[in-house]
Formats: sequence, structure tokens, C-alpha cells
Amino acid sequence: MATTTNATGVLNDLIEINNDRVAGFEKAIADIKEENIDLKQLFQGYAGQSRKNGQELAAFVGDAEEVETGNSVGGTLHRAWIDVKSIFGGSDRASILSEAERGEDAIKKAYNDALSGGELPAEAVQTVRSQATEINAAHDQIKALRDAAKN
Repeated sequence: MATTTNATGVLNDLIEINNDRVAGFEKAIADIKEENIDLKQLFQGYAGQSRKNGQELAAFVGDAEEVETGNSVGGTLHRAWIDVKSIFGGSDRASILSEAERGEDAIKKAYNDALSGGELPAEAVQTVRSQATEINAAHDQIKALRDAAKN
């Protein structure tokens, strides 16, 4: 029973941070100025990726009443999107991408912790690994864009 509870907790933590990621990217999309319009499409794609991730993870939780549907308010995961309101309004490209990378660092860490923690149900491991690969690629793309913007 405890293993099932722990697994549900880990899955719900991942669902929560994906929800945070969606909220962060949606806030960024709403606040991005015309000169950075190209980032809107990129961020929309990543928000969609996290919506899909959350749906896939929810299927492993099983009982719909146990599935996390909100954003995080605290807990064990670092929430990099907390300051999103202050950073995205009128910021330059490098600042926008730096803040986005902080968010990607947090979700990347959450996936690494989930995979190394040994509490995921066996049937979820491959899905979480696949999602982690996509998250890592998104992080690397945002980091490369940030580095280019700084130069």
C-alpha cells in the first residue's frame, strides 16, 4: 500500500510541475512583446508538451480523484516559475530565455529525481523516461537560444 501511495505522490509531483510549466509558458506568451514573437510559438509547443505529459501521467495514477489537477503551492519541488510575472513584463530576450531556462531546470530535476527515486510504478518508467528526454531537449534548446541572445 505504501509503495502505491509513494508512486502516486511521485506521479502527482510530475503532474504538478507540468501544470506549473504550462502556467509559466502561458504567462510568458501573454506578456511577450512583438520583438520576441518567435518565442510564442516555441513556448506554445512546450506548454502543449506539458499538457500531454500530464495526461499521460494521470493515466498511471488511475483513480481520477487522486490525480493532481492544480499547480503547486509548495512542497519538495523547486518552482522556478514563481517570479514569472515580474520577469516577463517588458523584459529583453535574454532575460525571458534565462527565466524559461530556470523553469526547465526545475522540471528537468523533478524528472531526474523521479527516475532515480525508485518509486515509480514499473509500467510508468518508460513513459517518464521518454518525457524526460523531451524535457531535456527543450531545456537544451532554450539554453542555446539564451546563449545566442546574450552574444
